[in-house]
Amino acid sequence: MKKIVVFASGSGTNAENIIQYFAKKEIANVVAVFTNNPNAGVIQRAKNYEVAIQIFSKEDLNDGEVLQKINIIKPDWIVLAGFLLKFPENIIKAYPNKVVNIHPALLPKYGGKGMYGMHIHKAIVENKEKETGITIHYVNENYDEGAIVFQQKVLVTEEDTAEDVASKIHVLEQKYFPEVILGLLNE
Repeated sequence: MKKIVVFASGSGTNAENIIQYFAKKEIANVVAVFTNNPNAGVIQRAKNYEVAIQIFSKEDLNDGEVLQKINIIKPDWIVLAGFLLKFPENIIKAYPNKVVNIHPALLPKYGGKGMYGMHIHKAIVENKEKETGITIHYVNENYDEGAIVFQQKVLVTEEDTAEDVASKIHVLEQKYFPEVILGLLNE
């Protein structure tokens, strides 16, 4: 059985979806959720499925303590699902081509530091984009610049608000993120 570790900073809907998806598969399980936010909704979501929780500080992430905890687990994949801190090079180097992220836009557009969640959706609407989507990509040392694994588009209408765009993106994330992870596990 392969092991997946999920990193999340917020409510955890994508993390929960991945946990549920792989609970029904015989190829892998989510064995731990790591979060930098002691008040994150993802903590209760993981507890609901008896998935181990690791809460850490930014210092723990950057000084190697988080890497030590990951090395004890020895995951096959590390999945960033709404994780807002820059992922450290020491973990990326220790798990080359085994760390993926989901981004709620069609990279390279709307990527980089500070571009997450509603910030992106508002920018999409303000710039009158005709389409947006999700990008699943490998994580490298720069925000949102790793090689693209998968993209899926959705139309944006003139009537769409940032909240409407967020809803459309959420549907794509829920459908495709677990499926793409499954494909990576099978490679």
